[in-house]
Amino acid sequence: MTTDHIPAGDHKYEVMRRYALAILAAIIALWLRLLLSPLLGETNPYHTLWPAVVFSAWYCGLGPSILTALIGLVGIWYWFLPPYSSFSLQYPKVQISGMLGFLVFSGLIIALGEANRRSIVRTKWAEEQLREAHDELERKVQERTADLKTANDSLRELSSRLQQMRDEERRQIARELHDSVGQLLAALSMNIAVVQRQSNQLDSAGARAVSENAAMVEQISREIRTISHLLHPPLLDAAGLASALRWYVDGFSERSKIKVDVDIPEEFGRLSDEMEIAIFRMVQECLTNIHRHSGGAAATIRVREEDHRLRVEIQDQGKGIPPEKQVELSSSARTGVGFRGMRERLRQLGGILEIQSDGTGTAVIATLPLQPSVAGGEQESRTTGT
Repeated sequence: MTTDHIPAGDHKYEVMRRYALAILAAIIALWLRLLLSPLLGETNPYHTLWPAVVFSAWYCGLGPSILTALIGLVGIWYWFLPPYSSFSLQYPKVQISGMLGFLVFSGLIIALGEANRRSIVRTKWAEEQLREAHDELERKVQERTADLKTANDSLRELSSRLQQMRDEERRQIARELHDSVGQLLAALSMNIAVVQRQSNQLDSAGARAVSENAAMVEQISREIRTISHLLHPPLLDAAGLASALRWYVDGFSERSKIKVDVDIPEEFGRLSDEMEIAIFRMVQECLTNIHRHSGGAAATIRVREEDHRLRVEIQDQGKGIPPEKQVELSSSARTGVGFRGMRERLRQLGGILEIQSDGTGTAVIATLPLQPSVAGGEQESRTTGT
């Protein structure tokens, strides 16, 4: 037992308590020797003192243990060495040798006890230092974790804002292409039509050029309209996700020659703007990947509401994703931009993205929570246009 961690105000009391215990141990040892005198006689007068010295050396410290040994020696000298009740010595040579032996062995016991006590003190000090270092490290880790969480939250908020800005920018570009460039092309087409009606006044080369220009303007108009709708399909705002997906899939199948089945319930209503655009972009990305990488000729899109959750599954019948690529896709740090964008969109809506793939094809599954206001009343309100 040490005084290293005792408050300064209590240190004096602790020292006094240890000295008192050491004196009490010496008194008890002498009293026991007195009680055992009929059994022990005049021989071995120090037997009961050894436990007292050991106790003081291990428990009370250096000073108190020395005091125990000295009190015990004086008590034995006075009461248990002939002539009794006197500090005279009847057999000086033998009795002094016994006292010196007691002091030597007591010194060894005290030295061992002090070494053990100091070892305990050092161990406790090392443990305390280790505990303080651990607490300091834990505090720094918690601070760092809090800083990283704040930084991640800020980055996610920034990512969400950038995503919203990109969606809004696409919507504006689509509107500009439709309203501005589309109108100019329509006017140009009408002017070419006027020239075409007078093509009989032109030579064959001029008439052919007018006809080709009319065809190219018509083609440009179709491509501008397609690009505008791909940037932000007007059906998504006007009619909702189901109509926009069917329109997009029809165009995709026509361009890619990949047959895509769309399985959406007839009674499927409206979702929030954020959820509809997130699902539409996910389908766009998945169908693009199917066209580029799967090698399959068919795919299926399923949209279902299950237990207040929306499940969207895009499945192809292609060659699947190699195992090493699946490992990369399962790690957000190495996921491609497309999948990372899908995961981030879904995460902002409280959803998750799963990828399942084998030699028979790949399934990308998104699961999003549906709030009661969105899954029920709000859908009906937006469907009826009120």
